[in-house]
Amino acid sequence: MTEMELARGGGTALWRQIAETVERDIIAGKVAPGHKLPTEHELATQFDVNRHTVRRAIAALAEKGLVRIEQGRGTFVQESVIEYQVRRRTRFSENIAANKREASGKLLKVVEIPAEGAVAKALEIRKGSPVVMIERLAEADGRPLSVSAHYFPKGRFPDIAAIYDESGSFTQALVHYGIADPTRRTTRVTARVARSGDAQLLQQPPNKPILMSEGINVDSTGRPVEYTVARWACDRVQLVFEGG
Repeated sequence: MTEMELARGGGTALWRQIAETVERDIIAGKVAPGHKLPTEHELATQFDVNRHTVRRAIAALAEKGLVRIEQGRGTFVQESVIEYQVRRRTRFSENIAANKREASGKLLKVVEIPAEGAVAKALEIRKGSPVVMIERLAEADGRPLSVSAHYFPKGRFPDIAAIYDESGSFTQALVHYGIADPTRRTTRVTARVARSGDAQLLQQPPNKPILMSEGINVDSTGRPVEYTVARWACDRVQLVFEGG
């Protein structure tokens, strides 16, 4: 970070001078996107101020979208937002690769539950029918991007959880059942405040909003095969819809 003697007693507050100094370093590329800034203690020592002053400067940078504050981990220079293309054939790994990032993920939960109203309606099955729900954390370059719940009718896909566990791919799991090319019929996107569990998984403050998308994938006959509810870190991804 740039060494700078702050102008004390002048017309510009110390926290603002610190924020402007760090911002210049970020713009000049002295701190690369994704890299961690020095700790509050280290910055306070560097600028010879108290930690409250540094905290206010960092908060101002976060408001401008230049840095992100991850609870328990520190403050990082914000990377560019991922453009996630929502198409008739939407594949997570392909989307992330197109942004020159590495896709990864973690299996969070697998449960068999009775279909509630929204799930039953989306999958066009009777309410209460058994469905397999697979919850997954998706990452780009090791950074959480979304938490998604994928619902499949158990009657049609009885062993899909085990097949997904082997392949790590929902597309490949559906291929096992003879569905080689599922397509997206509908996608609905809304915004809401993150629940505490989602905020923790996405490594973002609990009061920060998220994007929630609901999607229905169908087979070649138009029959629903998958209903997905995904919660996205809205400052890391931009959902882009194709025309037509």
